[in-house]
Amino acid sequence: MAAVDSVFVIVPATTANLGPGFDCIGAALTLYNEFKFMRVESSFPLQGEVEKVKITITGAEAEHMQTDESNLLYQSFVKLYQHLEQTPPPLQIEIKLGVPLARGLGSSATAIVGGLVGANVLAGEPLSQSQIMELAIAIEGHPDNVVPALLGGCRLAATGVENQPQRRREGGEWEICEVPWCENIVPVVAIPDFELSTKEARQVLPTQVSRADAIFNTAHLGLLLRGLETGNGDWLKAALQDKLHQPYRKGLIQGYDAVKAAAIAAGAYGMVISGAGPTLLALTDTNNSEAVAVAMSAAWQSQGISSVVRSLEIDTQGARSFY
Repeated sequence: MAAVDSVFVIVPATTANLGPGFDCIGAALTLYNEFKFMRVESSFPLQGEVEKVKITITGAEAEHMQTDESNLLYQSFVKLYQHLEQTPPPLQIEIKLGVPLARGLGSSATAIVGGLVGANVLAGEPLSQSQIMELAIAIEGHPDNVVPALLGGCRLAATGVENQPQRRREGGEWEICEVPWCENIVPVVAIPDFELSTKEARQVLPTQVSRADAIFNTAHLGLLLRGLETGNGDWLKAALQDKLHQPYRKGLIQGYDAVKAAAIAAGAYGMVISGAGPTLLALTDTNNSEAVAVAMSAAWQSQGISSVVRSLEIDTQGARSFY
């Protein structure tokens, strides 16, 4: 297709790990960031220098985002042009935030995917979706958020390259599997009013794990995949357990145990940390979703923590563009 002058891109939030699927599984949710990219005729003058991009941001927490060239959305936009060995055009960007920052809902993945998709459209769509995906993984460093943000649905990612961790970090060769999600399973997200950076959440993880813990997670991830596909509640109750990351991270999330107990008592199959946290994700059925949401909110309130709790759906479309 020919290059265009403007494009509007919508990218869904994502929840990664789902308990036992650390760094390899994630699902897109019906919560969105919106981005508009517009070519301009020339760069913007800025105190005697040239400003390559002008960024305006609206929505909750807009004041916490960069509006210069360090913005991750713009950096990802530039990465695609660098990949094409082209100079990115002067640009005006409008951002509407719907995904909370630093809460474990893939806000950085929306920026990475949004920047790449927007750049690809403005450049005339020279790259395939698969090529965009590998660029996104290379920027993010792991696939569990950017893949469902781009493709939608619930996705499992595994490298097709044996014993080459550097290639995995750089994008590598990936096998992506869509995980069927039973329509009766409802994700309920409890988003607290405090942040937790991915860097901090990774620093508490051990550098080595026992064989027993590795086997535990392997078995429970397999059970989770079947539970998500069939909606079997007993399988999901057993599957939503983990020994690789959550035992180490839950201490960073005030009220974790109370919220989990409340969710399960209200009818949730189980509760996990969404991504690196601090958002907590419960899986339940359509009959209990409202009760679970109320219980999680009340449990956090009892700890003196305000939260926004929402019953969502799985976004099946992923990133989409309009021009």
